[in-house]
Amino acid sequence: MIELQTIFLVVHVLLAVGIIGLVLLQHGKGADAGAAFGSGASATVFGSRGSASFLTRTTAMLATLFFVTSLLLAYLSGAPREVDSGVERLLPTESQPAETPGTAPAADLPAVPRGDVPADRPQ
Repeated sequence: MIELQTIFLVVHVLLAVGIIGLVLLQHGKGADAGAAFGSGASATVFGSRGSASFLTRTTAMLATLFFVTSLLLAYLSGAPREVDSGVERLLPTESQPAETPGTAPAADLPAVPRGDVPADRPQ
């Protein structure tokens, strides 16, 4: 089953690509100065000024949706999740300390008296 976080991540990436495409389609502020002197840049599909409001509104809507998906992904990544893989089941949890191979448990170690010299050495 597809997780909710995966769906939001795919939508998030598609929104990012859409924003990039819309920003690249828009005119810069310097393009208006060239259109004022009669260059061919003013003859666009939407007219000389019609594309600015459409592209600007569409970009604003996509940016808002991108922001919302960013917040949802941040919320979902902080939520606890179930352990699905076998490797994650083998990893120690916070309540269970990890034992390194080849070390003896604390009960099997000999008692060492406090001080800087072990008890079996002459002083």
